[in-house]
This record gives sequence, structure tokens and C-alpha cells, in this order.
Amino acid sequence: MPLQLDSAARRVLRAKAHALNPVVAIAKQGLSVSVLKEIDHSLVAHELVKISVFNDNRAEREGLLAEICEKLEAAPVQHIGKRLVIWRPRPEGEAAEKPVASGKTERRSKRSYQNA
Repeated sequence: MPLQLDSAARRVLRAKAHALNPVVAIAKQGLSVSVLKEIDHSLVAHELVKISVFNDNRAEREGLLAEICEKLEAAPVQHIGKRLVIWRPRPEGEAAEKPVASGKTERRSKRSYQNA
């Protein structure tokens, strides 16, 4: 059974999700086992996840949202356009994953070159 959120909690989560980029995309193949695993992994790491759905049928997107929340025991937060937002609290005792470095190096200012 999916989690249920009251309107105040949903409002707070929608505000947090506004700045998020989608981490998972559901294409024409639909909701596969590997897509569900990736969503589950993202929920463990982040609790709040935004998903892109490449489907023009709103009813099918609503069905996908319900199916995802049912299978992963998550709460639907928002369905706006082709974006779905879901939330599931992190299990007790599990720490968040450390962010992975992007590989970019820090740029030095011109002044630091002149002083070197």
C-alpha cells in the first residue's frame, strides 16, 4: 500500500522537488524491472525523486505513478505534465550516500597565477 501524505507535507515536498532534475526516465518500453530498481535506488539515496515520463497519455502517466508508489511503498507527491515526483522516507539507520565528485577541477583566479 502506498504511503499517504497530508496536504501540508505534500506542499513542503513539492517545494523541495522544484529545484530537482529528473533522475529516472520512463520511455516507450514502460516500467521495467530495471527502471523500478533505479527508482528504488534513487529513493534510498535521496528520499525525494523526480521522474520523467515520455508518454502523452495523462491517464497512463497516472497509472504509472500509482504502480510505482504501490510497488515501492512510496508516496505520490506531484504529477505535473510529464514529471512525476515521489517520496519515501529513508529506512532507520541508513545514512545518505555521499555525493560523487563531478571530476571538475577547481579553477584558479588570474590573481593566483600572478602571485605564483
